[in-house]
Amino acid sequence: LAPSSPPTRRGAAAGALPDLLPACNGEITTMSFLQDIVDILLQYVVKSFDRTTKVIDFHYPNELLQEYNWELADQPQTLEEILLNCRTTLKYAIKTGHPRYFNQLSTGLDMVGLAADWLTSAANTNMFTYEIAPVFVLLEYVTLRKMREMVGWPGGCGDGIFSPGGAISNMYAMLIARFKMFPEVKEKGMAAIPRLVAFTSEHSHFSVKKGAAALGIGTDSVILIRCDERGKMIPSDLERRILEAKQKGFVPFLVSATAGTTVYGAFDPLIAIADICKKYKIWMHVDGAWGGGLLMSRKHKWKLNGVERANSVTWNPHKMMGVPLQCSALLVREEGLMQSCNQMHASYLFQQDKHYDLSYDTGDKALQCGRHVDVFKLWLMWRAKGTTGFEAQIDKCLELAEYLYNKIKNREGYEMVFDGKPQHTNVCFWYIPPSLRSMEDNEERMSRLMKVAPVIKARMMEYGTTMVSYQPLGDKVNFFRMVISNPAATHQDIDFLIDEIERLGQDL
Repeated sequence: LAPSSPPTRRGAAAGALPDLLPACNGEITTMSFLQDIVDILLQYVVKSFDRTTKVIDFHYPNELLQEYNWELADQPQTLEEILLNCRTTLKYAIKTGHPRYFNQLSTGLDMVGLAADWLTSAANTNMFTYEIAPVFVLLEYVTLRKMREMVGWPGGCGDGIFSPGGAISNMYAMLIARFKMFPEVKEKGMAAIPRLVAFTSEHSHFSVKKGAAALGIGTDSVILIRCDERGKMIPSDLERRILEAKQKGFVPFLVSATAGTTVYGAFDPLIAIADICKKYKIWMHVDGAWGGGLLMSRKHKWKLNGVERANSVTWNPHKMMGVPLQCSALLVREEGLMQSCNQMHASYLFQQDKHYDLSYDTGDKALQCGRHVDVFKLWLMWRAKGTTGFEAQIDKCLELAEYLYNKIKNREGYEMVFDGKPQHTNVCFWYIPPSLRSMEDNEERMSRLMKVAPVIKARMMEYGTTMVSYQPLGDKVNFFRMVISNPAATHQDIDFLIDEIERLGQDL
């Protein structure tokens, strides 16, 4: 990407495309170009694990827009300019595989997963039929069955699909739960059925409300259930709100429990919730986008006890398991329900007289037509690591979270957002600068404390040393939410984070 300058016009012969395959005799140029691309990528990969490199080379949006010419032109660029575009893009990319990047639930860079992603792009096919994606369709079948087995459904029975992220997986669950209770909604719409209500915790992911909005159920029909001080749904409040809704003439159709909330990393009490769902005949969904990976760990999977009683489960391997983005699965206990809910019998794709087993044409149970191959990177990583390899990296991340908690729980200048060691790798805390430590706990102190985390985060990004997230929640002012899902992180990286927070925040 060249620095900002007036666009120059050049003939088509000077451009990139005519030199590359499928151009006649384009093999040598293509091999050379792709080798240059691989060299650029490999340099970036190596730098991502180098602690002496920055996590981020931060520039403000207007600076980046002015520094380079990003505009699209009528005439092609040369291959040299295309390579420069790639280098510039990676120069300002966030190194999400860096051992000191703690900003999101999805971190790390797995080498086998990366290789699988490259292969997936080279194959460049669509997941709707066995006809055009034979191996990938079979791998999705095998992998989803294994994931359902780990949930605890006998023999891995049921159904499922890989979708574009946990928000869509959760929406699928809502869609299927509604269809199960009122199949006529598919043809006749919401006007033909009673007023539905869904229940989820006040700490649940915003996608539950977003799904209700998208499906015409409405955000007002999502009832938020109170949580305890650790962020877990309170079952007695769930039952109370179900009875309230029924008395008003509403029809409860879904309870979305969370296994690993986004901020606190809390696990809702699934057994108690399952009992309530059974009692009132309500579909139980478990959003395990963040916490589902713990099913791989013999030490930690007890936190999802009761998940086997769910009707559907969201599980994002691109989070705790470190699979490259994106990789999210929706698992459904009842086989055939997704198909009935979503199929449209498009005759140009799903011909009924094909010469192979049509059950492998999975596209009609998806909302999408075009669907990316998300399974191969998970499958190949699972082959490379085995379940025990995933278990080891998950256990390591949880141990690092406990190390951080033990390091700061009694350290001067830190206050924990909630008491007790974390259930997941989320560690939530305030850093209290020296100027606030002797202040009374009043409104002025809260007002000043609210500004501390954003300033430290901005300084982190400008120095490029590390990244960690912050947010307010309820009546709690901005606090840091540390999450660890990158197996490259070590105790020394946790120590560095604490030292860096203190260095950047001591003058506030």
